Amino acid sequence: MIQTTASSLDTAQNTLWVRHPLAVSDPEAAGGVVIQGQRIVEAVPQGATPATPVDQVFDASSHVLLPGLVNTHHHFYQTLTRAYSPALNKELFPWLTTLYDVWANLTEDQLALASELAMVELLMSGCTTVADHHYVFSGALQSAIDIQVETARRLKVRAALTRGSMSVGKEDGGLPPQSVVQDEATILAESTRLIDAYHERGEGAMITLALAPCSPFSVSRELMQESARLAEEKDVRLHTHLAETEDETNYCQKLFGMRPLDYLDATGWLSSRTWLAHGIHFNDEEVQRLGQAGTGIAHCPSSNMVLGSGMCRTLELEAAGCPVGLAVDGSASADHSNLAEEMRQALLIGRLRYSPSQVRHQDVIRWATQGSAGCLGRTDIGGLKPGQQADLAMFKLDEARFSGAENPLAALLLCGAHRADRVMVAGQWRVAGGMPLDVDLEMLLARHDAAARELRKAV
Repeated sequence: MIQTTASSLDTAQNTLWVRHPLAVSDPEAAGGVVIQGQRIVEAVPQGATPATPVDQVFDASSHVLLPGLVNTHHHFYQTLTRAYSPALNKELFPWLTTLYDVWANLTEDQLALASELAMVELLMSGCTTVADHHYVFSGALQSAIDIQVETARRLKVRAALTRGSMSVGKEDGGLPPQSVVQDEATILAESTRLIDAYHERGEGAMITLALAPCSPFSVSRELMQESARLAEEKDVRLHTHLAETEDETNYCQKLFGMRPLDYLDATGWLSSRTWLAHGIHFNDEEVQRLGQAGTGIAHCPSSNMVLGSGMCRTLELEAAGCPVGLAVDGSASADHSNLAEEMRQALLIGRLRYSPSQVRHQDVIRWATQGSAGCLGRTDIGGLKPGQQADLAMFKLDEARFSGAENPLAALLLCGAHRADRVMVAGQWRVAGGMPLDVDLEMLLARHDAAARELRKAV
């Protein structure tokens, strides 16, 4: 066997043993995992050696090994409007109306930089599957999803991209300006084009597409219904914001005469094909209905805290049968794209709502991996089992914040891990030594910051 730690290691023609991790989230892989091509082929027990012949070894004795983290909700373009003064210290609706006037001026070049920065930031935090909810389509921004597909392919990350939409603007009682509102025919035609062009099916898919009206109150009833019909026809998933604030509940009752979940059900969306962002303000009966339907919930703890939206009922939703995943949400509400940090936030807010014994670090890691994969309708990612994709996140505990930690796995959350040392996607290293491979990070940051300044000047 050849001992190697080369960042360029490619498992396409080799069998790699990630050997003897310091700690691992799956006890059955305490001795590491063996990788061939894109897949894990063996989980090695504690103290054992692989049954599979290996020709390369990575010494993981200083690393905590997790499945690659899976993000379930984001708005990449919002990395350009972090900590934006006019939107500070506001609740959701006034925050949105302030920022819509900025986002309406987005250009395709700005979106490309925002998407790359968001994906790189996620990748550096240990995230191997990124998700985005893009719904801003102005005259200058028609190819947003095409741009994101190209960026994800270049960075070699998995991406669950959604074709968002808004069809109800200010003139019709909605929140967004008319310049970012599209008609239903255009939205559905573009959705069909994107699915046909980019959606990959089956195990190991790198790019998937879903249909994602921004929210039930930012599109027409007809578009909600037609989106559900098209998703059924094309066998893709559905995504939207729901039950984020009490204001939303009141708005829906005034507009539709029913609560948000009732409206979702009435438009054909209450199913296992759907995953919802936030999902905070559900009553007991609604939690049971969501669980019976198998609808997923993307838990966004930092955003929920920043906007004062409330606390998601994660334990009740999961017990009822909902896949519960984790998400960073948009970088204008959470102000970061770091899924490792989001795990710590989920742990802390979970213990505030429940108790330390009910929300353990193992539970939150499950949400960020297996639960998130379930939201996206996938079983081939989010774990370290043989047959699953070789997506790995590996953390070192060599910073001052970890000194003295006895339990390495718990330390990731309790001490606040924020950057992975090594990240593998589909059997290829994409982060080594804490830095993204094949990315000029200094240049990306400079160009992204310039784009943010340019966007703010356009208001």
